Amino acid sequence: MTPPRIALLGFSIECNRFAPVATQEDFEARTLMGGLAMLTNARLTAPSMLGELPGFIADMDAAGPWEPVPSLLAMAEPNGPVDAAFFGRMMENWERDLTEAGHLDGVYCVLHGAGLTTDDDDPEGTLLAMIRRVRGNDIPVVASYDLHANVSAANVELVNAYIGYRTNPHLDMRERGAESAQVMRQLLTGTKTHLAHIRLPIVPPTVTMLTGQDAPHRPYGELIDLGQRRMREAPYVGRVLNVSVMGGFAYADTPFNGLTAVITATDAAAAHDLAKEIAIAGWERRDQFKPALTSLDDAVAAAKKTEDRSTHALVFADVADNPGGGGRGNTMWILEAFLKAGVKDALVGVIHDPALAAEARLHGVGNTFTAHFNRDGGDEFSKPFTAEAKVRALAPQFLRGRRGIYANNTLDIGVGVALDIGGITVVVVGLRYQCADPIFFEAFGLDIAAARVVVVKSRGHFRGGFDEFFRHQDVVEVDAPGLTSPILSRFPWRNMPRPVLPIDDTANWTPPA
Repeated sequence: MTPPRIALLGFSIECNRFAPVATQEDFEARTLMGGLAMLTNARLTAPSMLGELPGFIADMDAAGPWEPVPSLLAMAEPNGPVDAAFFGRMMENWERDLTEAGHLDGVYCVLHGAGLTTDDDDPEGTLLAMIRRVRGNDIPVVASYDLHANVSAANVELVNAYIGYRTNPHLDMRERGAESAQVMRQLLTGTKTHLAHIRLPIVPPTVTMLTGQDAPHRPYGELIDLGQRRMREAPYVGRVLNVSVMGGFAYADTPFNGLTAVITATDAAAAHDLAKEIAIAGWERRDQFKPALTSLDDAVAAAKKTEDRSTHALVFADVADNPGGGGRGNTMWILEAFLKAGVKDALVGVIHDPALAAEARLHGVGNTFTAHFNRDGGDEFSKPFTAEAKVRALAPQFLRGRRGIYANNTLDIGVGVALDIGGITVVVVGLRYQCADPIFFEAFGLDIAAARVVVVKSRGHFRGGFDEFFRHQDVVEVDAPGLTSPILSRFPWRNMPRPVLPIDDTANWTPPA
């Protein structure tokens, strides 16, 4: 038997409609590679790419002979809409590769589902439509998606299997890549699938979408658990190949925002019935998708209370300036408030400010200078801030992720410095990341366990990296201004279907017949 030839490609970026445009340089800073380089990186013990493609390739390698046909993989830190001209060049690349690939038995796509370009609300759908136009409707196409995907009809109708993440924080990316390989092999043996999806008029704020068993208030996690449990029970066992419950990404502001159940099954009735059951369960939990944040004043008071050593240390999540959702990683609201209040034994990270990081490195460790944050601007929330700072430590340009979403990834942070400002240690980097891994502090020799206060610019992925230091009850989600505020009523939505909860109290839904 001839080994199957599987084309590999990907476009993965979470786009915030209100953030600056993402350029080719943003992708080059993270993952933009094709051909042999793409395969080589995926098979490294510490690849720069996230886990889906490495998981797919590893599972296919372990299952027996196959021939990967790599095209182009493009991944970037969450940002604004992708420059349309750059996306057009990538489309030309993908189409050329698929046209010239010769015989193919399948196509695996690493997608996100919350992508945008400056002139397209559904670039993933555009990419899938091109694949079908070039390779036809008979070839199996499997796509994996982030659970923050906004599900368009094209994202479902143009694939033979839809594989979404099941954990938030995202700790199962490699596993979902492996699952995609396993489903692909089923399709190669002749298995036929039917997909169904049902969308609810619920746009869950990011902080309401935790899945961990010990997480408080986990309505979203309960829906994922329901889907996985039902797959193993009658009448669905053996008929349902995948259940994906997609929470969506509000800030993309698309016509297809909304919590969506997507079912891949071997018969249409099973797919539709299970999608309906999960949608009904989601609607029953609709009142639970409301964020409960801590005001900045209360956060300051909580930080000051940690001076009492009999209390537990706290981690403060700057959820409104999350680089993992398109935030610029440079707002000063929490840092300024904590400095003004005299908070001590605190770590803050990571601030994205290339100019400041470069200047601090020139001054050198042990030297004091006037630090000008945000001298180059950024967005309406990137306010300038000036303070006397002492360079405490430098870090290597390349780090190896230790825990959580970045575990075993090679991370290029550019120039990295740790500054001592008024008794608070602030980590500043040249390339933008959310602070989801302890390595962002540990690379500077900073002791997280010794700190009484830790501030992270992250929405929720830090929970998967810092849980060895902090329990869920030690997390304070701070209500401060920013591009990723979970208070969705603060944004000028233009494309989102209305009414939707929790923005509009008038939203209603009736289960389909």
